[in-house]
Amino acid sequence: MKPIGDFLPEFQKKAAAAPKGRKRLTERGEIMRFFLRHLNHARASDGLAPMTMAHLGTVLEQIPTADLYYLKSVCSQAKNFSKTFWWELDPEKHPKK
Repeated sequence: MKPIGDFLPEFQKKAAAAPKGRKRLTERGEIMRFFLRHLNHARASDGLAPMTMAHLGTVLEQIPTADLYYLKSVCSQAKNFSKTFWWELDPEKHPKK
């Protein structure tokens, strides 16, 4: 028996449009994987459970991608990556100009 998709060509076009798996690489996703790798390294040494990509996505959802590059450079230059990351995300730590 043939699948229905063989009879309906419009379904074949839609199925081929979205790549599956690791092919959906985005710029923001790569930066988030960078943060996740460094944060989970610090969390493992502290005995905490690793952070998931979904949780990190909710933490960073309001931050534009350009600002994530700034955050990446600041955290990479710091002695303690995790501490700097969480300090930079807290708006109460920064005085208003």
